[in-house]
Amino acid sequence: MKSDCYTYTGNIELECGQALAGVTFAYATYGQLNKAGDNVIFVCHALTANADVKDWWPGMVGEGLVFDTHKYFVVCANVLGSCYGTTGPSEINPVTNQAYGSSFPAITIRDIVKGHQLLAKHLGINAIELVCGGSLGGQQAMEWAIIEPGFIKKLFVIATNARHSAWGIAFNEAQRMAIEAGDKGLEAARAIAMLSYRNYNMYSETQTDNDARTDNFSAATYQRYQGEKLKKRFNAASYSVLSKAMDSHHVGRGRKSAAEALSTILAKTLVTGITSDLLFPVSEQQFLAKYIPDAVYTEIDSRYGHDGFLIETKTISELLRVYLNI
Repeated sequence: MKSDCYTYTGNIELECGQALAGVTFAYATYGQLNKAGDNVIFVCHALTANADVKDWWPGMVGEGLVFDTHKYFVVCANVLGSCYGTTGPSEINPVTNQAYGSSFPAITIRDIVKGHQLLAKHLGINAIELVCGGSLGGQQAMEWAIIEPGFIKKLFVIATNARHSAWGIAFNEAQRMAIEAGDKGLEAARAIAMLSYRNYNMYSETQTDNDARTDNFSAATYQRYQGEKLKKRFNAASYSVLSKAMDSHHVGRGRKSAAEALSTILAKTLVTGITSDLLFPVSEQQFLAKYIPDAVYTEIDSRYGHDGFLIETKTISELLRVYLNI
């Protein structure tokens, strides 16, 4: 893996009407770009992930794996607004020489994709063999395939949607309310999120106590553990910014409709749903497959809920090999 940063010296015009100057993008690459500049797999990461795909999607990248680094040039960029090296609330505003903090502007999925486009140009990428992602990453991948249909050859999206639902926005707002409440807000936000990432059956199987205790329940300590773990590695302001970016996702915004926008995708597309996903139910992926021309729809019967897109890598790899010839 090669980790690097690219700073775009111009202004990036955002959908909110503001602009960001001198934006830095942290990214990681695996393998080598070919002479034609088109052997590229661009992986779009989800809410709290980073540019190191091997870190959060183990078993996907490497020689002999589905994202074979002997064959492909694999790229992942830390998204705009994050806290892992790309310009976000915790970074320095070159205009004021102080951290952006709460002054960091509202960004959308399309703004994030604009950053990916700038990085692709910087790296000398002439076409992308596959752009892919799950959840927030899938939203990015889909937008890119709409914005530059001729640039993207293949598209894989999993556990994502054409428009973020009222259900998803409500979960995100509850998390932001927790963050606004005080010091342990990010921990509480993560605990709320875990309820949407997993499901009733998963908690019953893994967190049910087999004794007669009246306190210190496994499910309770698990929630606190997940909150504390995220707080050690992530920034609360970035969490708020990126959850709002997710809320903004609507491929039909400024276009005739979501269906019409999806119909413009030219990439060979695989759409996958997870049967136990409460946050992005399979009906949302079925909608994508219905309106993306010639898209293939598959389902993964996973016990892990929404988190299945991160865990079921063996099944995902098999689907990519069969349907997209990756």
